[in-house]
Amino acid sequence: MNVTLENLAPCKKLLRVEVDVQTVDAEFESVTKSFMREATLPGFRPGKAPRDRVVKVHSSRIDEEVKKKLIPDAYRKALAEHKLRVVAYPDIEEIQFGRGQSLQFAATIETEPEFELPEYKGLVIKSETRTVTDDDLSRALDVLRGQRSEYKDVPRPAANGDFVVINYTGTCEDKPITDLAPTAKGLTEQKNFWVHLEPGQFIPGFQEQLVGTSAGEKRTVTVDFPAEFVTPQLAGKQGVYAVEVVQVKERLLPEVNEEFAKSFGAESLEKLREGVRGDLQNELTFKQSREARDQIVSQLLSRVTCELPESVVMNETRNAVYNIVQQSQQRGATQETINAQKEQIFGVANHSAKERVKAMLLLGRIAEQEGIKAEQQEIAQRVAQMAQQYQQPMDKMIKQLQERGGFEEIQEQVITAKVLDFLVLNAKSEEAPAALAAPVAPAAGA
Repeated sequence: MNVTLENLAPCKKLLRVEVDVQTVDAEFESVTKSFMREATLPGFRPGKAPRDRVVKVHSSRIDEEVKKKLIPDAYRKALAEHKLRVVAYPDIEEIQFGRGQSLQFAATIETEPEFELPEYKGLVIKSETRTVTDDDLSRALDVLRGQRSEYKDVPRPAANGDFVVINYTGTCEDKPITDLAPTAKGLTEQKNFWVHLEPGQFIPGFQEQLVGTSAGEKRTVTVDFPAEFVTPQLAGKQGVYAVEVVQVKERLLPEVNEEFAKSFGAESLEKLREGVRGDLQNELTFKQSREARDQIVSQLLSRVTCELPESVVMNETRNAVYNIVQQSQQRGATQETINAQKEQIFGVANHSAKERVKAMLLLGRIAEQEGIKAEQQEIAQRVAQMAQQYQQPMDKMIKQLQERGGFEEIQEQVITAKVLDFLVLNAKSEEAPAALAAPVAPAAGA
């Protein structure tokens, strides 16, 4: 077998392969004999038809079987000969094929980039020794109190912390806002819209101007849209709102007592506190683990510069775009808004895709270096977790994964997790300045 390799671009190569005529003819002979044993032709008993008749009737099928055997085998041997790491399916062009002649084909392939692994043991992880505090617990319980809030109409002027229910219409440059930003219907007019009179709610500067208003009152509210406003057509401009206050509501929070605890299914207030503290500790542990892994990956990425395979990056980019669009739609973004921001969305997705692809290449190479593999038991455990998560029978989940080639992805996930655990275990820990630490996030539920 003769193999030549041509570089077309970074991570893209042209592999030319020639299989000698003796090997081709031997495979033709083997496949032809197999057809003769199984062929059923009119006037002949099974397996007794003459060779020339079998070849004539099944010529195209014999050709296909020979190619299905020779091309993949020759392709694999060519990759092994040149020690190529292919990252996508090849584009194979048949050049010459037939009885009595050599087989020639060309394969355009994408390969992993060439790079030297940086030193990956002894990387530094900076973290602060952090525990769940009583303040963390109090904040989490306040979140739970908020879930049991009641809202009472009050006949007094609105104060900070109240909610006001309003009707409004907005203009910008003396025109309805939708004239400047057609997708910003929600910023142009709303009925019975709830506004919490706390900083950082709705449009900056809007809610502060409603403090002191009463039900039935009308007021003109003027706002300056920030330079980085979510609706780019309004960024840096001034908006004017005609506002009618429909209701003023006071938020009533329940007391943290035994009855409150039982409303969340806890046996007692003490059990609720224990459960919430446990949730916070789990969140803290998860956050610290994620931060450690992120630091490891960031350091590895900064130590390697290389070209990346285009098709893999584009595939990851498409996945990232899909996720961004899905999240935007869940937050209420319209299709028009998404279309207006498609270039920005693609840029963000492409950047994250490149980082992910580069990280996967690095972690995969470390897995090879350290002999880290995914055991069948670990893959089976991950599949069982997925079946439980999606509430599907195990056999149905396995079938779905087989149909879409999902087991390879699961294997990659298992290996990646094990490599990151390995790197964290072999890293050095340093105390981070206390100023860098953030409070533990309040639990969303008991």
